[in-house]
Amino acid sequence: EDDSFVEALQALAFGPGRFARTAFRVRERFPIDKTLSLIAEIDGNPVASVWMTPISVGGIDGYLLGPLATDPAYRGRGAGKLLVKEVTRLALARQGVSFVMLVGDEPYYGPLGFAPTTHGAIQFPGPVDPKRVLLHSADQTLALRLAGPIAAFGARKRA
Repeated sequence: EDDSFVEALQALAFGPGRFARTAFRVRERFPIDKTLSLIAEIDGNPVASVWMTPISVGGIDGYLLGPLATDPAYRGRGAGKLLVKEVTRLALARQGVSFVMLVGDEPYYGPLGFAPTTHGAIQFPGPVDPKRVLLHSADQTLALRLAGPIAAFGARKRA
């Protein structure tokens, strides 16, 4: 039931163009973590969802957040921001997880603790606007240091 809700919500929020997005290509290569894929409800009705995909960049493990989708009838009520805060907290509490990254709008995600990364340093499997690559980490310098291609979670730097 949750999977069908999420698919329908993503179709409503993003349309068929969602399959062409570079972040979608990352999720095709690496499976989402169902334990960190959450749904928000208002008055018992599901209204928003978020997925998390475990990844590694430059030998450092983290998660790619997204898509974050909110039913248009419920936008502006805080469900999306609540999901982002909670899923980020849960992910960063896991052993070995150093960051949560996303491709999104800084005015929306910045107040939630996400900071711009060094432009072009993180290599996606397709085009991404480098100004929209944002990172949340307990290490405030990681957003400027993280570099390399997106790889499978657990991929370590070669010595």
